[in-house]
Amino acid sequence: MKIGIISDTHMSKHFSKLKEFLLKNLKDVDLIIHAGDYTSTEVISLLKEYTDFIGVYGNNDKSKLRSLLTDKHILTLENYRIGICHGDGPKKNTLDNVMDTFKDEKLDIIIFGHSHKACIFTKGKTMYLNPGSCTNKRKEPWFSYILLELKKDYPINATIKFF
Repeated sequence: MKIGIISDTHMSKHFSKLKEFLLKNLKDVDLIIHAGDYTSTEVISLLKEYTDFIGVYGNNDKSKLRSLLTDKHILTLENYRIGICHGDGPKKNTLDNVMDTFKDEKLDIIIFGHSHKACIFTKGKTMYLNPGSCTNKRKEPWFSYILLELKKDYPINATIKFF
């Protein structure tokens, strides 16, 4: 299973940029996971046009988006238990917020956003994935997203793509 992971699109206009990104980079994925901060329901509609979609809301998503999504989501794909959240919260550090969100869960992979900084690392027996942003890089040098490939009983293949 091939999964495209994005976050922090912060789209309120210029959807052509997101459409171009999806066509160029995520046209062959089985699923898109978005870790919050869409800022427009049109982003959800656009993602659903391409493939299956799962997402959570972020701190910049207003009530209409919050009514369509949850603040965290847990699912199982190819025998891997995956948690998704945005990463915002009361703690100063995004990772501390993420770890607190799933402190009572045994997960293989945790996907989060919020910081706009792409990273892949492990802590204990959990892999953490932050795709950065494919449309709003802030102070980062590049736009980014993650391609995740999962197969039952095979190693996880996660790659950050910068552009």
